[in-house]
Amino acid sequence: MQLGNLEKSVLQYFWDTDEADAKRVHRELSDDTVRTLNTIQSTLDRLYKKKLLLRNKSGHAFIYRAAMAKDAFLARLVREVAADYTDNEDTLMAAFSSLSAEMTETQLQALESLIDQRRASDKSGK
Repeated sequence: MQLGNLEKSVLQYFWDTDEADAKRVHRELSDDTVRTLNTIQSTLDRLYKKKLLLRNKSGHAFIYRAAMAKDAFLARLVREVAADYTDNEDTLMAAFSSLSAEMTETQLQALESLIDQRRASDKSGK
């Protein structure tokens, strides 16, 4: 999935903020770059069509929020990239193994803890 810089900024904004309309996003993301409200509205609509944002009508405006948590989004990206290069789960696991070789002991322990949590939630049926 290809995302432009503005789309990435908007997604990050919604991971840090519960919900907002286009005017609030425009106000919050305004900086030295010239971005019109129309540009923000178009970006929000594109992210909605990509199923990365959810929206509800409130009066004359849409209220947007992230469709998924950041970690779920990153997992989706990894799956999409992996699907482009292999249909073999072993290849994906080998890639993760190679990546883990670059991790610190603290990062490896955190990863191990996440795996343990996942196993525990699978056993409890969550």
